[in-house]
Amino acid sequence: MAIKPVFVSTYPPRECGIATFTQDLVNAIEKYNDVRRCYIIALSKDKHIYDNRVLYDINQDKFSGYVKAANLINMSDIDVVIIEHEYGIFGGEDGDYIIPFVKLIKKPIITTFHTVLKNPTAKQFEILKKLADLSSKVVTMAKTTKDVLMEVYDIEEEKIEIVHHGVPYMELDDKETLKEKYGLKGRKVISTFGLISPGKGLEYAIEAMNKVRKEFPESVYLILGQTHPNIKRIKGEEYREKLINIVKELKLENNVQFVDRYLTKIEIMEYLRLSDIYLTPYIGREQAVSGTLAYAIGSGKAIVSTPYTYAQEMLSDGRGVLVEFEDAQSIADGILMLLKDENLRKEIERKTLEIGKEMYWHNVAKRMIDIFYDVVEINKKVGVIA
Repeated sequence: MAIKPVFVSTYPPRECGIATFTQDLVNAIEKYNDVRRCYIIALSKDKHIYDNRVLYDINQDKFSGYVKAANLINMSDIDVVIIEHEYGIFGGEDGDYIIPFVKLIKKPIITTFHTVLKNPTAKQFEILKKLADLSSKVVTMAKTTKDVLMEVYDIEEEKIEIVHHGVPYMELDDKETLKEKYGLKGRKVISTFGLISPGKGLEYAIEAMNKVRKEFPESVYLILGQTHPNIKRIKGEEYREKLINIVKELKLENNVQFVDRYLTKIEIMEYLRLSDIYLTPYIGREQAVSGTLAYAIGSGKAIVSTPYTYAQEMLSDGRGVLVEFEDAQSIADGILMLLKDENLRKEIERKTLEIGKEMYWHNVAKRMIDIFYDVVEINKKVGVIA
């Protein structure tokens, strides 16, 4: 039996990490014969022109759209509904429109939690707990967050599945060829990519480069990506301008470069390939998953990161260098250690790539398809599916 799933998520051309994640996942799933076709219920803030996978477009702040989408799902031959959950992409307080929406759905549900907080507010706890209770299975991307789901939210272990954040595999030119292509020949490249927002801690990374360039004057830090649309809508380019001012004050124009646009997947992969070090200086300690860190691991990079939840797990066993939160000196020390010791850097790259191969999208897609079948079979047995 071929499965027909629908994903409830943001979706390109909306510029959002979860949108990209969902598109990559459905592209990989559709390569298997086990799935007839993937469909999307898209969550939007603005009007977008979507591809023909999108069955319905919900304005995330209007509850009437959720009711129409639930009715559409119930009347269709969809087999399973996958909720890509992040508090900010659903309407209501902390995205609480999701709960009555899910209660209306008469198909089996799988929920992937992109954020799992150790110390949620009462509202955040209530939403995640109810959503888990209404789901046949929940998916998380790390063992540490599985533990939090069990200990903080009292979700039974047999309901939880761990599936890595997927990463693309691409045949690319070698590092030096790509450095030349991007005008970076002869330079030691440190990079961070993703939508820019204050939680990324980029100011500490820039200050760290002031220390790094004293020993490696040819080093350059690439800040790759545009400002997050939600931040831009509310505060404009306030944070980016703050970063640019720090660069000017420290006279780091030769050592810090901004690539201010939404990068294509091939550009992201090429920038990762040419980087000597990948850096995530994030300040959010509870961050349960990072798509950008996952991409860097899939690319076999030597990584320097603050010890947020996902980084602690993924960079354990010598797969990276953890540095202190909001500490430019600690970040600089981590970067310098890897720039000075090529053997250490290569050993970290080798270890990182070992786990990175498990994260390629085709492996992640197969795991998800197995979960689809499990959920459909479970619900047939209990009479949810005819």
